[in-house]
Amino acid sequence: MKPQRRRGVVRWYRSGGLTAVLFAIPVVLIFLYFSWGPVVRGVLMSVEKTNLVGPALWVGLNNFSYVLSDPGLPQAALNTAYYALLGLVFGFPVPILIAVFVNELRRYGWMYNLLAYLPAVVPPVAGILLWKFFYDPSSDGIFNSILGWFGLGPYPWLNSEAMAMPSLVLYTTWAGAGATAIIYLAAIGGISPELYEAAEIDGAGIWSRLWHVTIPQLRNVIFIMMLLQLIGTFQLFTEPFLFTGGGPNNATQTIMLKIYNYAFVSGDYGAATALSVLLALFLCVLSVAYHFVTKRWSPS
Repeated sequence: MKPQRRRGVVRWYRSGGLTAVLFAIPVVLIFLYFSWGPVVRGVLMSVEKTNLVGPALWVGLNNFSYVLSDPGLPQAALNTAYYALLGLVFGFPVPILIAVFVNELRRYGWMYNLLAYLPAVVPPVAGILLWKFFYDPSSDGIFNSILGWFGLGPYPWLNSEAMAMPSLVLYTTWAGAGATAIIYLAAIGGISPELYEAAEIDGAGIWSRLWHVTIPQLRNVIFIMMLLQLIGTFQLFTEPFLFTGGGPNNATQTIMLKIYNYAFVSGDYGAATALSVLLALFLCVLSVAYHFVTKRWSPS
């Protein structure tokens, strides 16, 4: 060992480097076991035929062939993509508008912050059961009664193939917009006030300031939140499971719901993990492609 390198090792040892490594090793091992252990086990299960009771049988890529040849998979994939598209077009702008609105109301901002975040405090199951009551398709349902005041409805909501998925998007937007708006509010707080003052001097209104100041300054945050929303929407499970069970006529059947049915209805955990691996690979490819597509629009 060279003298300079030897002195560096001695200095590292005397500064407590070895002690730090010894303390870090158990933490790293625990992290690897509980975080990456299930991932590795899931990949292994995807090439096995198992019900977690009897011995596992190695089947190679048969599980992947089975799930890819499932006639219900294209419908589930299209439903998931449709939900992601609806959430991106109609749900994604809502938290930004809420954040801008609350930021403009400086005097009572804390109260609107509380009201916006309140849906995130409601447990998902309780919120879904409450909204199922709101979505009552009869004329006495909450939403149909309100729309009836304006001569509209009644609408079948969750009982309609055409309206079931938009109804899920409406609920998830209500449930998640407030928490996301808090993130945007924090990001807006980091924008230089001089930019808004200059815009106001030039006579810019709230919408002009939003378009020319707020959105350009929040570009990186918007791109990150959009990617997180895309990943989240492709993992949609709780809402269709509790609202419709995948109906009516498989109109809300999603990939995650299909994974659940493979595992806990059919007892085929190999097929479930195979479809999970395919979904994870798709999301990885989507994330990489999204990074390169948005990189050119991100400020340097």
